[in-house]
Parts: sequence; structure tokens; C-alpha cells
Amino acid sequence: MSNLIPTRGSPLTGLLLAMTGAVGFASKGIFAKALYAGGWSVDSVLLLRALCAVPCMVLWTIVTQGSRVLRIPNVRAIGWTAFAGIACYYFGATWDFEALKLIDASVERVLLFSYPSIVVIIDALLYKRLPHGSTLGALLITYTGILMVVTGLDLHILRGNLAGAGLVLACAVTSAAYYVTGDRWARSIGSAAFSVYALAAATLCLTARHVYNGQQWHISVTWQTTALFIGLVICATVVPMLAMAEGVRRLGAPRASIVSTVGPPTTILLGAWLLDEHLSLIQWLGVALIVGGILFLEALRRRRAPTG
Repeated sequence: MSNLIPTRGSPLTGLLLAMTGAVGFASKGIFAKALYAGGWSVDSVLLLRALCAVPCMVLWTIVTQGSRVLRIPNVRAIGWTAFAGIACYYFGATWDFEALKLIDASVERVLLFSYPSIVVIIDALLYKRLPHGSTLGALLITYTGILMVVTGLDLHILRGNLAGAGLVLACAVTSAAYYVTGDRWARSIGSAAFSVYALAAATLCLTARHVYNGQQWHISVTWQTTALFIGLVICATVVPMLAMAEGVRRLGAPRASIVSTVGPPTTILLGAWLLDEHLSLIQWLGVALIVGGILFLEALRRRRAPTG
């Protein structure tokens, strides 16, 4: 019976954690668009989300793992962790939440899911090696799918999605940088410390921007918006961040990114159910190409792993 229980390093546990993170992140756009409709501004959602998420993550980490796991051994680790957090949770999150004002949550999630292909490109640039022909083919499939999702092969759809899609794809680049950095440093300093300090660095930047620009709080406090905001912080931020970080530590960034294939379909279903969002047939085919391209990339990675 004991063999059926995952150990601390069990791949099955990592799989479940990464899947939990992907589903939680998939709900982010739904909560955000609902808050926008309730009178909340993008900047208010971003900053309040971060200010609430950081202490929640710190408290959870201390209660479950002890305060010693938050100790970072050296300045270099702090620097790279802060870099990842500012790139992803400051710049990337700002672009992503702005994009949600312009495009459907389902389109946003599908486009953001392109980040595993960007991980491949970053890897090629870092190690100065051209991807194999089959890898280039998988990237071509993925970006053909992106073109189909953004345009629906219709100029009207293209005009409606172009600005928002550009912001999401820029966010995807920061997400790829975050996971590449996390794959290196979360293994040495721990996934909890990496997540907490990455988000804390981004929160400092968001707070500084808010104070420097003299921004006002634009929120409407009702029981509905309060419930939505709690859901955004807990279900779509804190839980998925901790779960995905630990999933990446156990599985590695490439494999964890493949588990996140459950994200786009989850957002599409939630968007259709709660926001009355609907993709065209061409866009659905684009979704299938993106997911297929990412799965193909993972299959290639696993096939070549034994030979290094």
C-alpha cells in the first residue's frame, strides 16, 4: 500500500501540483474581467492582488515548511529571483491584465500558453544551438495556431485582437524567462523562497509605480466584488503559484509546461459558461495546433533526453 502513496519527490505529486497550478492560473482572466465589469481598474486589481498575495504566501510557507526555507543563501540568488519576479509579475502581469480589457479571457489564455515554445527559443539563444528540424516544425505548428487564434482568418477579428494579442505575447516572453530562471534557482534555494521573493520584488515595483504616479484606488466594494477578489488572490494567484513552483521543481520546466495544457481548455470552458465567450471554428483549430505543437515539443525533448 505504501507504494501507492507519492513520496516527497514523486513525479506523480509533481504532476498533480503542476496541474493544480495550471487550472488555477486558467481562472485568472475570468476573475479579472468580472472585477473590471464591477468597476475595478487594472492598476487597482494588480496592486491589491499582489499586496494580499505576498503575506498569504509567506504565512503559508512558514506554517507548512518553517521560516528557514525563506532564507536565501547569497546575493546572486536574490538578484536572479528578483529579476524573474519583476519580469513576470510586474511587466508581464501589467501587460496581461491590460490585454484582458481588450480581448476575451479564452483568447488571452491560449496565447499565453505559447510560452513553452518561447522557452525552446530562449534555450537555443542561451546555449547558441539551432533547434533540430523537427523542433522547428513544432514551433511552426504552434505559431500557425497562434495566427489562427488571433485572426480567425478574418480581418475584423484581427483588428479586434491585434493590440491585446501583442500584449499577451509580450507577457508570454516574460513567463518563459520566469520558468527558465525558476528551473535553475528554485532547485537551489527552494520553490517556496523563489516564489515568495519573486512576487515580493514585483510588488515593490507595483507599489512604487502607484505612489510615484499618484494613482487613485478605483474599486467598488460589494459582496460580489469582494468574493471575486478573494478568488483572484487565493484560487488564481497564491495556490497556483506555490503549486506550479513546486511542480516545476519536481518535474523540470519543460515537463511542467506540458502539464499546463489543461489551462487553455479550462479557460475556454469557463469563458463560455460565465462570460459568454465563443471561439470560431478556425480559432478552435488554432487552439488544437498550439496544444499539439507544445505536446510535440515535449515528445521531442523526452526522446532526446537519454542522449543529452
